[in-house]
Amino acid sequence: MAGAEDTVKDFWATRPRRPRRGRKIAGVAAGIANRYRIDPTLVRVAFVVAAVYGGAGVIAYVLGWLFLPEQDDEVSPFESLIGRGRSATSSGFTVLLCLAMIPMFSWFFGGFAPGFPGFLSVLALVAALFLLHRNRGHLNPTSAAPSATSAEPTPPVSPMPVPPMTDISATMPPPSTPMASPLETPMSTPSGTTMPLPEPQPTPEPTPESMPEPSPEHRDTPPAWDPLGAAPFAWDLPDPTPPVVEEDDEPEPRRRKSRIGLLTVGVALITVAGLSVGVGGWVNPQHIVGVALAIVGLGMVFGSFVRGGRGLIGLAVPLAVVGIGMTAVFPDGFRGVGDIDVRPTAASEVQPNYERSVGSIQLDLRDLPSTGEVDTRVHVGLGDVEVILPEDANVVLKCESDLGSVECLGREQSGADNSEVSLTDEGSDGPGGLDVDLKVEVGTGSVEVRRG
Repeated sequence: MAGAEDTVKDFWATRPRRPRRGRKIAGVAAGIANRYRIDPTLVRVAFVVAAVYGGAGVIAYVLGWLFLPEQDDEVSPFESLIGRGRSATSSGFTVLLCLAMIPMFSWFFGGFAPGFPGFLSVLALVAALFLLHRNRGHLNPTSAAPSATSAEPTPPVSPMPVPPMTDISATMPPPSTPMASPLETPMSTPSGTTMPLPEPQPTPEPTPESMPEPSPEHRDTPPAWDPLGAAPFAWDLPDPTPPVVEEDDEPEPRRRKSRIGLLTVGVALITVAGLSVGVGGWVNPQHIVGVALAIVGLGMVFGSFVRGGRGLIGLAVPLAVVGIGMTAVFPDGFRGVGDIDVRPTAASEVQPNYERSVGSIQLDLRDLPSTGEVDTRVHVGLGDVEVILPEDANVVLKCESDLGSVECLGREQSGADNSEVSLTDEGSDGPGGLDVDLKVEVGTGSVEVRRG
């Protein structure tokens, strides 16, 4: 027992994460396949099989959608809803998924898959996941952790060039006695007399008008790259400038998304959940699909005024196809799928109605007693009907097929929109004996009524 408990705890701690790529709907199957390194097609087939045989596949998939976190998320959508972390799934959509579980559980426990098949599919899914984690849980545990976003490396910045330092004092000559200028030495004449030299004229001070304009290349202050002034010979070099980085244009402000689509889907799910409780009385699946389609249509109308709700088109089209198909194939509601083959031996064993939405019905009345009354109706949406009557029974018969062939006690018709075949036959012995009132209806298929 402790081993099973440890396996469950380890599964929750390293549960699969739903990837953003390679998924079909929400990534539940792809996440399980990535976690345990198996083919995602096998997981999808398991969900489909569990959905068809028992109905647990759809519920399990939605539960995985709610409790398996998405890649790069902190927690799952349901945990984010109760405030335990961040999730990319919005709170509104998470609430809608929770509400969608109401009709799913109602159909699962109420009438869609009651009894052994439904619980068998649940046990099969739980056992498969338990064994999968126990045998392959160690293969890819890193896929259960959120991938950290790698920071972009910062490009290296080249240092600013600094010229070599030069000792100016080393290049200066040693101090010496100043030499007398030739102009300061008195000139001697041949006669030996000395002539005084004329006094030097003072140099006129330059005026602002006579001063030459400094060249733009000449500078008297050190540049920024030589703050100590150690290389005055290179002051005229241009300052190194950093590369100009072109700034991206500011993105246009995003238009605020309309929530009419999310609101419409929420109202439709709540309405479907409420109507599903009353299925079996005056409410049938056609009514539910029609109401959901009407709500989606109203949402599209309101969305046209506020420029939103375009995604509702993807929901309206399949709803319309399903509604039309159910109305055409199952006009009286869904009556089951399969074959019926009965041979009653007493009038009390004959049921008032024999119905199938898809399948065939064979009713053999030859073993009934020769007296009494029988009133029954046979209806098939898509399939064939065969009724065998006793030789001496008095029969009031009505046969009808929308598309197919009709053969009732020797009268034959075929094609589309066949008219109703009505007849009365007293059998081989004339009036008296067993009375049979029979009505046979087929949507698409064949009808055969004969005596045996």
